Amino acid sequence: MKLTLSKVLILSLCVFALAAASFAATGKEVSYKSGDETVTGLLYTPSGSGPFPGIVVIHEWWGLNDWVKEQAAKLADQGYVALAVDLYRGKVADNPNTAHELMRGVPEDRAARDLHAAVEYLKSQSNVKKDRIGSIGWCMGGGYSLNVALAEPTLAATVINYGHLATDPAALHKINAAILGNFGGKDQGIPPEDVKKFEEALKKDGKQADIKIYPDAGHAFENPNNKGGYRAEDAADAWQRTVKFLNETLKK
Repeated sequence: MKLTLSKVLILSLCVFALAAASFAATGKEVSYKSGDETVTGLLYTPSGSGPFPGIVVIHEWWGLNDWVKEQAAKLADQGYVALAVDLYRGKVADNPNTAHELMRGVPEDRAARDLHAAVEYLKSQSNVKKDRIGSIGWCMGGGYSLNVALAEPTLAATVINYGHLATDPAALHKINAAILGNFGGKDQGIPPEDVKKFEEALKKDGKQADIKIYPDAGHAFENPNNKGGYRAEDAADAWQRTVKFLNETLKK
């Protein structure tokens, strides 16, 4: 087939677009102790020798699927050692019923142990800054991201994307991490009223908190696989807020 100049240019643009959509960081499976168990996760490392800040990346109720892996890779490309945890022990859901079963099947004490182990694993890495570790999660993982902040006094930053919240002053007082929250104004599971109470409680206790409610967004608005609720503009804004927040809290 003879290629015209215009066809060559189109093909070149397609190749460029595909390259631009890829991520430099690739995940490597790692194992570490969580209590008496050995668990696995995917570790994404920036190029260079570091040391870098570290981030615990916590999946939605679907499990450690391709979208969450992409988020971890994006964070590594931003200069963070990102550990994507697997709270489901290798299982991934492809429908809401299975996702619900998997989420309900995770013992809270085991999840807490796994997340603590993830923080400790990052601290053990020679290329990670031990005092610059954060957490991020979406949906179920957003709630667990808050749990990490509640349980880990040395955590420096926490990103909560439409995850469950706490308002108990005694519990929130334990948090030392700066907090960023992205929530949907039409999220029926986490209504704006609860988000506002959460923000008020944090600020009353003098915590560093940046909370945003997107008025027209529902739950899981950042994930393009959520065909009925994905909002590209809001998702892009939430990502830019996340990049800025992590840069200010973990890189300075």
